[in-house]
Amino acid sequence: MGNSIMSPLISKFSNQEASLPISPSNLIWFRSTSVMDQTPIGDKKRQRSRSSVVSQTTVHSLEHDILCFIFSFLDFFDLVRCSVVCKSWNSIVNKSKLLQLFCYKQQQMGFVGVSNRSSNSEESLKLYLEEIAMKHHRLALQEGVIHIDQWKGHSAGVDQCRMKMGLLLTGVGDKIVGLVGTRICIWRRNGTRSIFSSRESTFSKGLCMRYFDPEAVVGCEDGTARVFDMYSRKCSQIIRMHAGPITSLCLSDDQLILSGSSLGSITISGLQSDQRVAKLRSTDSTAGIRTLCFNPCSHVVFAGSTAGYASCWDLRTMRSLWETRISPNVIYSLQLLRNDKSTLVAGGIDGVLRILNQNTGEVVSSIVLDGNRSSSQHRHGAIERFKGRRLSEDTRIDSIPGSSRRPITCLAVGMKKVVTTHNSRYIRLWKFNK
Repeated sequence: MGNSIMSPLISKFSNQEASLPISPSNLIWFRSTSVMDQTPIGDKKRQRSRSSVVSQTTVHSLEHDILCFIFSFLDFFDLVRCSVVCKSWNSIVNKSKLLQLFCYKQQQMGFVGVSNRSSNSEESLKLYLEEIAMKHHRLALQEGVIHIDQWKGHSAGVDQCRMKMGLLLTGVGDKIVGLVGTRICIWRRNGTRSIFSSRESTFSKGLCMRYFDPEAVVGCEDGTARVFDMYSRKCSQIIRMHAGPITSLCLSDDQLILSGSSLGSITISGLQSDQRVAKLRSTDSTAGIRTLCFNPCSHVVFAGSTAGYASCWDLRTMRSLWETRISPNVIYSLQLLRNDKSTLVAGGIDGVLRILNQNTGEVVSSIVLDGNRSSSQHRHGAIERFKGRRLSEDTRIDSIPGSSRRPITCLAVGMKKVVTTHNSRYIRLWKFNK
């Protein structure tokens, strides 16, 4: 949790205790060390007796009113995090109306957009809390201080990543569906891997894949998209989408397949039928489509090209909204936080992490890794810690050392954080604090 958590309470502890992050386990640690410190040094028997009693005390021993008092010092993000720790904490946060009280305080402070919305109903409360969260996320990405953790994740190059329920998945993970040459594989957390092939002699090399339970869609070199049922392990559908190789895929919530080709076009087809719905094309027809990203909230699709262009189309009207060149080289990945309608994150071969305005395509911030670092040991290996540096508009990219901008092969966006993978086997976690 953030450094601002429970600051009125932390100040009562010693400097050593206050330096720890707050969590249920640390609340126990605070109490046990405070009692131990009061024990006379010479009385070992009394010390063992007290530590035995304290060790049996857990955070669940605290009464409802005490937890409410503690939670009342938290800010919005920390309060929401506490509400998903366990059922008892969720019940306390909801029954004590702490989130409603937070919204009321924001109204008293004159937050923009609150006066036209009542915070009494549960639905309006959720909408308002989401609005605040997205605003914090946008400001953090655009203006926040950046801290970066870097570690080696694989013995070979990494080109896929995503975040799910607090876990970072790169390459493989907890029941992850992936593509290896002409085979679809399923990896599980226990390390086992199951492999199944498609129909005999009908599967050309797959270049990209997207998974939408229970179906996996593979984009192939021959311009077809092949739909596989993960339960029957059979190819259920073959859709001809392009004359050239399919280099990128994304799936919409309403069962649409969007595919980009090396020829610079985007084709939209239905997942339940092989009918082509529409075809989109950028103004630069010589550049291939390298990555696609769909925003279900605004019904727009973003594309990154091999020539460094980022484009946006509205799928309701099939019209282009904007197109701009954000990089001198290929863009490997475009991603956004679900429910966010304001910011888009891009990464490519030049290794610069770019924050874009979804509505205009304007690059609002360009970020690279700063050279100064510190290291720490983790049970999975060494973690190097850096700070991020925002670039000015007149900065020449080629003047920045290559170690500070390793090519970004894939990225994933979380709340006030971005994960990037690099084909040099590195994984980076970019944390934005506003």
